[in-house]
Formats: sequence, structure tokens, C-alpha cells
Amino acid sequence: MNFLSHYYFDRESNPKTNGYHTLGTVLPDLLKNADKTIIIHPEKLSHPDPRISAIITGWKKHLEVDRYFHSSEYFIVHSSQLRQLLAPAILGSPVKSFFLGHITLELILDNLLLTTNQVKADDFYEHLANCSHEVIDNFLHFSGLSETGQFFRFYESFTRNRYLHTYTDTQQIAYALRRICMRVWADPFTTEQEGRMNAIISTYRDNLLPGFMSIFKLIGEKLDHTET
Repeated sequence: MNFLSHYYFDRESNPKTNGYHTLGTVLPDLLKNADKTIIIHPEKLSHPDPRISAIITGWKKHLEVDRYFHSSEYFIVHSSQLRQLLAPAILGSPVKSFFLGHITLELILDNLLLTTNQVKADDFYEHLANCSHEVIDNFLHFSGLSETGQFFRFYESFTRNRYLHTYTDTQQIAYALRRICMRVWADPFTTEQEGRMNAIISTYRDNLLPGFMSIFKLIGEKLDHTET
């Protein structure tokens, strides 16, 4: 799941007391966005500082949510359908269609959460704003990441630009896909390919709209069952 889909499961938490936990729920993806070579496993660690402990707890929840999502019939069916629909549209592109189907579904779900007012992007960013860079840096070093500069350059841009607001515009999903794919492929799509992708994504998004909350309900029930 993407940033806002992970945040959905903590949307009612207090940003002043739960900011570090919320950060933890999206930190694996933030690190992957900053540098795809970063590999840490803080889920195996414990720390006496309650703020760092909260990040670790959030990190564990991220892994749990992704495990439930990626093993669900919902993900398997819709990522496969999107892959098949998008493959002809990107013919000649270096981007692998299975990768595109996966990421497109996650971005569509973020779009749907925003446009149906299930989450507010400003509330998500408020949680991150309550997290000290010093604490985050301590967490990363404790987790085994010796060089944190590249992460913070990305993180500061991420929190300053607040680009998740653009997910309310379905036409921006293809642009977001381009940004993601450019981490692997220098020139992933032509303008024509992007236009064809937009048409497919817009139609698929509208088809998902009536029942998309079912996957969040399913994962929420699994999380509740785990916690009891």
C-alpha cells in the first residue's frame, strides 16, 4: 500500500502523541523512495526511548498491512487486470507491466481515499510535522543506517512540497507513476504512452470506486484480530 492507504489505519490518532507511530507506518516507503538500496530491519529491535519505540511499532504495522494487502484476492485480481490493460498502452517502454499494475493499484487507492474524504492529506502531514529530525536520525542510526543525509534530503522535500495533495487529480496518477519509474528507468514513458495510461487509469478508478473500501475493511478486521 502507498502512503495514504497506510495512514488510513491511523487516521483517527492524535498527531501530537502518535506522530512517531504514524511516521513508522510509512517510513519503509519513505526510505525506499529516498534510496532503493537502503535495507534495514528495525522490526527485530527494541529501544528504551518511547519515541523510537513508537517508530518501530509503526514499522511493524506497515509490514503487517502490506502482508495482508499483497496476499489478498483484491490485490491479486486488480493488479493483474491493471497489468493486462496497461501493457498495450506502454508497448515499447522499458517498464515492466507487472510492476506497473502493482503500483497503479496502490496510487488509485490513495486517490480514492482522498476524493471520498476518508483521509485528509494535511492531517497526515501534521503527524510528520510533530516528529523531530534528531529522533528520526537516532532511529536510523540505531537501525544500522550510517549515512542519513540522502534520506533527509528526500524527506525534507517530501514534507515541504506535500505532493500527495496532487493525488486528488486522477490525471496526476500517471505523472506519479513516471516519477516512481524514473528511479529505475531514465525515460520510462513517452507523452503518448502517458496519455493512454491516463485514460485507462481514469476508467479503472471509476470502476473501483463503489466497492474500494472493502479492502480497507478486510485489513482493518485482520489488524483488530491480531491486536486482540
